[in-house]
Amino acid sequence: MRALIVILSGLFVGAVHAKPPNVLLIMADDMGYSDLGCYGGEIETPHLDGLAQKGLRFTQFYNTARCWPTRAALLSGYYAQQVRRDSLPGVKRGNRPSWAHLLPAKLKPSGYRSYHSGKWHIDGLPLAAGFDRSYYINNHGFFRLKFHYLDDERQPATPIDPKFYVTDAIADHAVSILKEHAKEHADKPFFHYLAFTAPHFPLHALPKDIERYRKRYQQGWDKIRAARWQKQKKLGLAEGKLSPVEREVGPHHHFPDAYEILGPGEVRYPVPWKTLTREQQAFQADKMAVHAAMVDSMDRAIGRVLDQLRRMNAFEDTLVLFLSDNGASAEVMVRGDGHDTKAPLGSAYTYLCLGAGWSTTCNTPFRMHKTWVHEGGTCTPLLAHWPKGIEGRGELRRTPGHVIDVVPTILELAGARAQAQGKNAPPAPGKSLVSAFAKDITIDRDYLWWFHDGNRAIRTGDWKLVASKDQPWELFNLAKDRTETKNLATQLPLKVNELSQLWLAKQNDFIKTVAAEPKSRKKK
Repeated sequence: MRALIVILSGLFVGAVHAKPPNVLLIMADDMGYSDLGCYGGEIETPHLDGLAQKGLRFTQFYNTARCWPTRAALLSGYYAQQVRRDSLPGVKRGNRPSWAHLLPAKLKPSGYRSYHSGKWHIDGLPLAAGFDRSYYINNHGFFRLKFHYLDDERQPATPIDPKFYVTDAIADHAVSILKEHAKEHADKPFFHYLAFTAPHFPLHALPKDIERYRKRYQQGWDKIRAARWQKQKKLGLAEGKLSPVEREVGPHHHFPDAYEILGPGEVRYPVPWKTLTREQQAFQADKMAVHAAMVDSMDRAIGRVLDQLRRMNAFEDTLVLFLSDNGASAEVMVRGDGHDTKAPLGSAYTYLCLGAGWSTTCNTPFRMHKTWVHEGGTCTPLLAHWPKGIEGRGELRRTPGHVIDVVPTILELAGARAQAQGKNAPPAPGKSLVSAFAKDITIDRDYLWWFHDGNRAIRTGDWKLVASKDQPWELFNLAKDRTETKNLATQLPLKVNELSQLWLAKQNDFIKTVAAEPKSRKKK
């Protein structure tokens, strides 16, 4: 059986396969650009690093800056705004139009079985969208199951259990489904969407994993960020200058009650580490230790899934893609089961968010955070590993890519016909990354476009026009200034006007697309 695994947080086909490959698509949640060892981090991620060493790393791979629009774009092949999964002026988020089929429906005519394990965050339910099996977890915590669905059927909630961990449960289901596939459907290719909830808040991890990192972050976010930058330069990932820390940029949404609940250890902005009190330093260092433990445990869970592929004799001919849905988050809030200030940090009775200080570090070397459409919010890792299909070993790919490219990439490798699109579907905007698997070429495209929570951007070639909500446009040449440090807007007003008009034209096109859909499909 030929297998193709996609890890999402590009592909080269070495030879034409008689059978379509299997696909495993793996997504992390709220993981920054530099959190993996192979992207400059100090967190122990040997399984993902191993895929990078024997596969490809993309250096300019983009998402939509937020959880649900990225997932919609990833599985539909369209910008989230085109399929009503993110807002536009005068258009609220709603249900996908009837033509917006997800990837499993597009793969089914080619004989694929499709599986899902983990987070969903798309309208509807997985089996109704074309998956054959699913375990859907919708949780605000990692030590219990409050909302979970097996094959679209709601399951009873479970009590808090300090020995239970959601990341492991997601991997358990993935392993079980792969075993089932090998036993009952070995003659068919599979697509498996493995969507972890880690390291999204609340920051929860097992005590033994936290303990391994407890002392590592006491030196503070300034020194950790500098160390990540130096490692990125050695790995060939660093281009230009390290972006300055934006001291006054904190959580996009302010919840003052959260700071009162969390106590004096919490801070809103990425101030210099030395200016924090000892209490604040200890609190913040422990938070990052929990985050690191979450990434570490996810890596081990991925390792278990990869081992199952090996046991199935599928690993060598499997494409693995790994990515994150957005950059690290500066958010600070308390919700779900609340926060007990007397409970050990990272336990079931606490509710912690990463916050702006560590988010800035996790997004090294870029600016801003989740929800913003500067590079820190939208640029995250993409690993591509497929021993029999990708010849490059440990190579970098610098062509810009986007989550909208994953569907056409997989469809090309699967030999799926374009007619798998729904009736009346507009042209899909994504580009197949298959040609970039062979060598480091630039995929030709007209533009990449972003809009979320009032933040907006467009990229054409090396030019990127970007603005935070209610702020003026900034212009950057990413070939010379990868980290968005030199705003050229005042020097090049004609380029700003050209790109801003293109951004507006695309927005208007998307509004027209949504307006044309039948009213029966619109969310009530």
